[in-house]
Amino acid sequence: MIASLTRFSRVLAAGTTVAITMLSLSACNNVTPVMPNTPITQPEQAAAPMVQVVVGDYADAGYENRSQGYDWVGVMVRSAGNEQIDIKVRARSDIKKPTCQFDGTASLMGQDKAHGVIFQTKVNDSTAFFQFKDDILTIDSQDKYALNYFCSGGASLVGDYQKLSSDLELT
Repeated sequence: MIASLTRFSRVLAAGTTVAITMLSLSACNNVTPVMPNTPITQPEQAAAPMVQVVVGDYADAGYENRSQGYDWVGVMVRSAGNEQIDIKVRARSDIKKPTCQFDGTASLMGQDKAHGVIFQTKVNDSTAFFQFKDDILTIDSQDKYALNYFCSGGASLVGDYQKLSSDLELT
């Protein structure tokens, strides 16, 4: 009887050792190695064709005459996912304090031939619309005064902006 208890103890000990080893090895598969100073990136969502078409830099009419000292406002549009865009509005800041600045994310509202591609976002208890058609970005809102908040001197984000063939020069 003592021999069978000894044999049972050895089998139990061996089984326990195997179980612990297997558990330890399987846990290793669930650990993601972390490399110091390595940024963790999320996989990018492919942008819808409607988003890809509107990505770029846009500027108002004053941008063409910036070398003569004209004030101007530019809009940088980047993809923020499948049906969203990041919008950054910047104004001339090399000679004086910038007149306008806005940062936001807008969601795709729709697209048709008559209106182009339209995105929207909430701004100061109103809805702002970003309409892209024929390389023109038109910014508008249900409450036009809601877009004055982001500009000084009575200016507003409301207006038309032409798509640029190169990157917006902020200086």
